[in-house]
Amino acid sequence: MINGADTAFVLAAAGLVLLMTPGLALFYAGMVRSKNVLGTMMQSLILISLISLEWVYLGYSMSFGPDVGGFIGDLSWVGLKGVGNAPSATYATTIPHTVFMIYQCMFAVITPALIAGAFAERVRFPAFVVFSLLWAVLVYNPVCHWIWGSGGWLAKLGVLDFAGGLVVHATCGAAALASVMVIGPRKGYGQTNFMPHNLPMTVLGTGLLWFGWFGFNGGSALAANETAAAAFVATHLAGMSGMAMWTVMEWIKLGKPTTLGAASGAVAGLATITPAAGFVGPNAAIVIGLIAGIVCYLAVNMKSKFKFDDSLDVVGIHGVGGVTGTLLLGVFADKTVNPAGVDGLLAGNGAQLLAQCIGVGVVCGYAFVVSWLILKGVHATMGLRITEEAEHQGLDYTEHSETAYN
Repeated sequence: MINGADTAFVLAAAGLVLLMTPGLALFYAGMVRSKNVLGTMMQSLILISLISLEWVYLGYSMSFGPDVGGFIGDLSWVGLKGVGNAPSATYATTIPHTVFMIYQCMFAVITPALIAGAFAERVRFPAFVVFSLLWAVLVYNPVCHWIWGSGGWLAKLGVLDFAGGLVVHATCGAAALASVMVIGPRKGYGQTNFMPHNLPMTVLGTGLLWFGWFGFNGGSALAANETAAAAFVATHLAGMSGMAMWTVMEWIKLGKPTTLGAASGAVAGLATITPAAGFVGPNAAIVIGLIAGIVCYLAVNMKSKFKFDDSLDVVGIHGVGGVTGTLLLGVFADKTVNPAGVDGLLAGNGAQLLAQCIGVGVVCGYAFVVSWLILKGVHATMGLRITEEAEHQGLDYTEHSETAYN
């Protein structure tokens, strides 16, 4: 039977997750140069339309439709055929099936938007649209089914991901790494100082992301219950401890803390707790956030050694954070927090950590290879990069015929 409280809770959570995409637009746009503000925002905003359409007519059926061999959902739910207001027999049995569908849609929307931060300021808008659509179909939908879909083969192996450490953050991080390798750096990278043009905008985006993350993680309980409460608390504690640790690391290295570092640390903590949020207690969440602040900070600072122009640190924060949190789930998971979950290594179940390692290897490897092939294909057929002159003028004018500031 439909439960009104659960339905209202998940609907509110869906709205919070949707808010994260325009929040991400602000977060990213503040870190680019002023000539690329609108172009960067557009790459997030357009996906609300593009991926929602893909989700209705293909993505939801591929991700959550009746299983085919453990690898993909069949196409019986294309166009939301059979997806009505009655509860699903398979997913979230106390809320309408349509509510579960639209909640999951918001995850599908933001994931390719996250990738865009890696190649900010240098990709043509038509190429971005084609890449994002193909990536959603060929990467996001299959991985989503493997882990969250009924009958998914990784789920059968015991791989756990509460709210998207693998499905969202690891996939976008692997795709981001492939993109910086295929597309190459911005003109002047290593010689020009690409200073963020509006850090208050980035801080505002951080606040919206943090706010939305309570729907992202808390809502993944799919009910207004104890698991949602545990995930909500863990989300905040990991975010705040990630911010604190990143600030300390930066203070030690640079002698001064920065607002950009504080914002980056918060997002690192939030991304890292995502896979474990509904399986760990408050103290474990704080430890995970502290680890995120250290590991993600070091990862971001390594990109210069490899000469990878990951413009807005997608690999170091989302990719490394998602992988780290997925592995730490296998360490800190505690059935006293979530009886429907598992115990981790610290509770005597080393097998769960092994399962998480398998999940990380499979998902990251698949997402990287397929993303690489999509990028190469789009580049060969229509070209990925804007011209050198267009890069000098900026995306706002050359791709959209407008400017953010007069």
